[in-house]
Amino acid sequence: MSGSFTMYSTPWCGYCHRLKGQLDREGIAFDIVDIEQNPDAAQIVESANNGNQTVPTLVYSDGTAQTNPSLAQVKEKVASLA
Repeated sequence: MSGSFTMYSTPWCGYCHRLKGQLDREGIAFDIVDIEQNPDAAQIVESANNGNQTVPTLVYSDGTAQTNPSLAQVKEKVASLA
């Protein structure tokens, strides 16, 4: 099932693993993209973060982005999109 946002991540990112686990426990659906395997995704992350490849970066269905958000911030944003 596709979610209302995409998480851009890397395999070695501890913050990404933590947030992914929290989202999974809450039953929040999302798509995940490894920016090391997808150069186009890396460009999306850079454009959202002033040229930096900072992960996790979440891009929502409305085009907005959050970088390293808390679970509460993600839940609030997802609720506002519903």
